[in-house]
Amino acid sequence: MANHVLLNNIDHKDLHVQTARGAGFGDDVMSALTFPSEFRDIQACYPIVFRQAADGSYEAHALFGLQDGENLFLGQHGWDAPYLPLSIARQPFLIGINGTELMVHVDLDHPRIGRSAGAGDGGSEPLFRPHGGTSEYLERVSSTLLAIHQGLQQAGGFLAALQEHQLLEPFVLDIELDDGTPYRLAGCHTINEERLAALPGAALENLHRAGYLQPIYMVLASISNFRTLIERKNRRHAGRC
Repeated sequence: MANHVLLNNIDHKDLHVQTARGAGFGDDVMSALTFPSEFRDIQACYPIVFRQAADGSYEAHALFGLQDGENLFLGQHGWDAPYLPLSIARQPFLIGINGTELMVHVDLDHPRIGRSAGAGDGGSEPLFRPHGGTSEYLERVSSTLLAIHQGLQQAGGFLAALQEHQLLEPFVLDIELDDGTPYRLAGCHTINEERLAALPGAALENLHRAGYLQPIYMVLASISNFRTLIERKNRRHAGRC
């Protein structure tokens, strides 16, 4: 169970974070939340899909696997991709909001958290300097959290525009591995290219002026990364990685 608390340099002066990547640190996830301002980096590595939350709203996700608990980019030597999504990189931290002030919180029960005097080696990073100032690592974490917060705020308008123009459609991906094993990916949505192409010029102009047209095309470009997922799935299934 998570134990989120407000981070401070008194109670948490000796906290350190393990930065290595592995299943033991909670990285064995099928997907991670993303947002339009991150799409350019995401689409270079992962498919971008949309998933529907319990309240009916949509979220954009970077897809790492074809079934729950599967991360095909996670191996014996860590995370095997040139870009690590921000919502993965920020663990075990999150933003808390006090009025209009954004504050860094930490999950004290997260497996990355430890208390050690031997910081800096073995992938361990201190959060605070010996005399109380924030470490360079914590400054990077703060920047990451701010980027996520701002990105998710901007994502609302983007997702609303997709729904307004009825551009989201569900899809099912059926694949057969090299050895004949079938897999099905369901529960995801993507952008309907035919509906996008049929939009009148005024609608496309409005999407462009709002800054939404480019991330739409980033989503469409990312779909080619399903080939990468299937190749990785075949290698893992065959025990070659």
